[in-house]
Amino acid sequence: MPAQLSIMDQRRAAGEGGAAAVSPLSVAALVALILGSALAVIQSSHECRKLYTVLQQLEADQWHLQEDYGRLLLEQSTWASHYRVERVATRELNMQAPLLTERKVVTP
Repeated sequence: MPAQLSIMDQRRAAGEGGAAAVSPLSVAALVALILGSALAVIQSSHECRKLYTVLQQLEADQWHLQEDYGRLLLEQSTWASHYRVERVATRELNMQAPLLTERKVVTP
């Protein structure tokens, strides 16, 4: 085998060390990108927490509204019960069912 040097050996021999030189501008750009990314993560986490707080408040409001709606349905069924309607009609409005002789059947 001939004593042929690989590319890495040739670079080492030339004093390049095998590593490309890093410019200060590229390091500064990488640091800026890392800081920007970190700030974006912080902002995103903060927005997520704010939105979760709003969600919890809306769910609590929904629960209260559902509770009120249930109470209103119960109240409506109480006021509209047949017994109550008949009682109000007879006691307060002095209404009564017609007698059989007062009824008339209308045929089309």
